[in-house]
Amino acid sequence: MTALTFLRNALWGWPTLLLILAAGVLFSVSTRFFQVRQAPRWLKAPLTSPGKGEGGISRFQALTAALAGSLGTGNIVGVAVAITAGGPGALFWMAFSAVFGMMTVCAENVLAARHRGAPGPLGYLRDLPAGGRLLSGLYAVGCVLSSLAMGNATQANACAAALEEFSLPPAVTGLLLAGLVFPVALGGFRQGVRITEKLVPAMTVLYFLLAFGVLWAFRENLLPALGQVFTGAFSLRAEAGGAAGALLALEAGLSRGVFTNEAGLGSSAFAYAEADARSPVDLGCLGIFQVFLDTLVMCTVTGLCILVCRSPVLEGAPLTFFAFESAWGPWGGKAVSLCTALFAVATLLSWSCYGRAAFCFLTGGRGVPLYALLAALAAFGGSLAPLEAAFLLGDAMNGLMALPNLLALFLHRKEVAEDCNLGACVL
Repeated sequence: MTALTFLRNALWGWPTLLLILAAGVLFSVSTRFFQVRQAPRWLKAPLTSPGKGEGGISRFQALTAALAGSLGTGNIVGVAVAITAGGPGALFWMAFSAVFGMMTVCAENVLAARHRGAPGPLGYLRDLPAGGRLLSGLYAVGCVLSSLAMGNATQANACAAALEEFSLPPAVTGLLLAGLVFPVALGGFRQGVRITEKLVPAMTVLYFLLAFGVLWAFRENLLPALGQVFTGAFSLRAEAGGAAGALLALEAGLSRGVFTNEAGLGSSAFAYAEADARSPVDLGCLGIFQVFLDTLVMCTVTGLCILVCRSPVLEGAPLTFFAFESAWGPWGGKAVSLCTALFAVATLLSWSCYGRAAFCFLTGGRGVPLYALLAALAAFGGSLAPLEAAFLLGDAMNGLMALPNLLALFLHRKEVAEDCNLGACVL
């Protein structure tokens, strides 16, 4: 086992994933399931915006930036990997994790709005009564490295691979991405949201149109597919793998669900903290909507597209392409490749803004051109070759972000309950 693999397993293994899930459960119970009781409020949150906030961006722009960071290739091919590993039941546990993840992201946004002395989660980390400066520094280091590895190089690699379907050489893709990333990393969110506010709605609508076409083409299989999801999540039958099969579904669904919506990382709070809001809970509601759309809706739709097609042989990412090609013909695969590339670009841009904010925190606002150059080089290098080390480093740095963030969420939990008008219910 290499040192990088050991670090990844230590920081981003089952204990961390369970802590993230536990945080969602804690905030759900302590607010009497705010995400359920206040569903009408957060469902309309993206549609109401009184203007631009201190960071110069609107609530809708902040939402698109946060969605750009979480809507990645995992929503398209990652779901197929989860179903391959855990069967149809993994889709249930993915949705299960999202219900609680809604409140984790809500809490992160509420706290970021209350502690505006530093970018996003760094504010409430630094304001901890003990060890705040150390923990915020560790978080910022993890964010910078994760933005260059998982948020940048690996997304560029996925984009380059997808665009090869259109005969675009990886080197050309790398140059284009580097040219796109550099000015965004240099200008931050004000520059990034000019792209995400147009890109995210367009790519989301395109993907849903394609996906609903698949579900309509195989509509007679939809109810049986839903049955597979629920029975696979709990089945202890021998032919389904017994208890081991149910545990595999649980493991695959929870890990993929946590990974795709970024609950527990605090990353999306970088975007929301600069947006307009009448109260911290307004931004918390945007976080709930983000997780709802990202995991509960989009990942579920992708999974159902895979299940209704009933592919007999394929495993992993090809499952998704098979589903869309079955409904739309040969160009269906090209359309999914285009969506994969767009999702990767969106994630790359958003995480470059996250990394820039963390880098500025570490350097006192100096050296932004250096970070922009590093981000551009990571995009170009990531486009050219598979980067197993980048995946491992990105996972490890996600853990370095999650652990101090989860500690801060727990220590500040009374503030979240107070803003939800349920201070008496704090655990």
